[in-house]
Amino acid sequence: MHHLLTALVLFIIIPVLAQTKSSQYSPPLTEAKPASVGMSAERLARIDAMAKDAIEDDKIPGLVALVARNGKIVYHKAFGVADPSGSKLQKDAIFRIASQTKAVTATAVMILWEEGLFRLDDPISKYIPEFKAPQILDRFRYADTTYTTKPADKEITIRHLLTHTSGLGYGFIDGDERFKMIYQKAGIIDAFTTNDITIEENIKKLAKLPLHFNPGEKYSYAEGLDVLGYFVEIISGQPFDEFLREHLFEPLGMNDTWFYLPNNKADRLVAVQYRNDGKWASFPVTGYDPDYPVKGAKSFFSGGAGLSSTAKDYATFLQMYLNGGELNGVRILSRTTVQSIMGNQIKDFWEGSGRHYGLAFGVLDQEGQDQGGRGSVGTFDWGGYFNTQYFADPQEGLIGILMKQTQGSNGDDTDWKFRILVNQAVDD
Repeated sequence: MHHLLTALVLFIIIPVLAQTKSSQYSPPLTEAKPASVGMSAERLARIDAMAKDAIEDDKIPGLVALVARNGKIVYHKAFGVADPSGSKLQKDAIFRIASQTKAVTATAVMILWEEGLFRLDDPISKYIPEFKAPQILDRFRYADTTYTTKPADKEITIRHLLTHTSGLGYGFIDGDERFKMIYQKAGIIDAFTTNDITIEENIKKLAKLPLHFNPGEKYSYAEGLDVLGYFVEIISGQPFDEFLREHLFEPLGMNDTWFYLPNNKADRLVAVQYRNDGKWASFPVTGYDPDYPVKGAKSFFSGGAGLSSTAKDYATFLQMYLNGGELNGVRILSRTTVQSIMGNQIKDFWEGSGRHYGLAFGVLDQEGQDQGGRGSVGTFDWGGYFNTQYFADPQEGLIGILMKQTQGSNGDDTDWKFRILVNQAVDD
């Protein structure tokens, strides 16, 4: 009852306070000639050759690439096909962005944090009691998937969930076979589903399962952002999809970003493809139906992997961050909050990688910059399960988005090539 009353009160408050007009005004992304923002059109054309070569070599069936600098789109092109039938890929095609959803969910958490509604180091059990007294996996029997546990030495906090240091697992992509089996047996939805289930039901089941390790002890990619999607529902009193639309997507003009696509946008969804008998084919139904954005119950809002979007929409989201939390005169986050989001939140867990992890992104450090081809210090990035990638460089005001939609390894090297080609096109 306490949580219900809190949610009802917050439901009244948040729509009034969440976004405010800003004294800063950064216009929405618009197209401009590369030279107007210090980019070389001739050098950007090298992306064309890279994309065409990758398609001709059957590494990918198609891609959409976008480059923006200083709030201006200087390159936005589509190459190849959207599906096995050969439909031409369009610039406004919609892609399943999978783990690129995580930064969006983290942003929603920080929007609410700025309201003073919780502290990042609060235990999540304060809001989702099922997480009280977490247990760590101790012994496991492969024969029947039974196991024993031992108490964790601390509670899972909101910060742990944001930074993949909670100890939670990640089901079918978990590196530990035991957790794959435990999650499957418990019926945990790892990312996508067409079934009639809610994130509340899923997260309450997840809360009963053992952890990999004591919270805060290590970094391990996990379902923490799925937990936080449900947390946003509890704190805001709104369904997660409605919260994102009202407090993030509509203010930013991200009209093509959805968990489940409206009927008038469904035909723009790109097929997930894989190589089968030497040809590109639609990826079949396996542990999930790849057509979840347009089929099924449409009731599960995965904070870790559920959104679909366009290159321009996601570039808009990143531009808000490059602007210090503002776009189109709307303040989504304070510049001081963005600064904290980009800080090193995981100690030395990624030491030697050239990056650290913040509250929403991987962030390049001096070593990463000096390795070359990755951007300046502070460049933030991530990608998605269906082969999408992005980066944004605050020092250069530079955004790169690469959207593809494939499963299975096929020698695709467009990710690192694209990043080099975007950076080498800086001409000022």
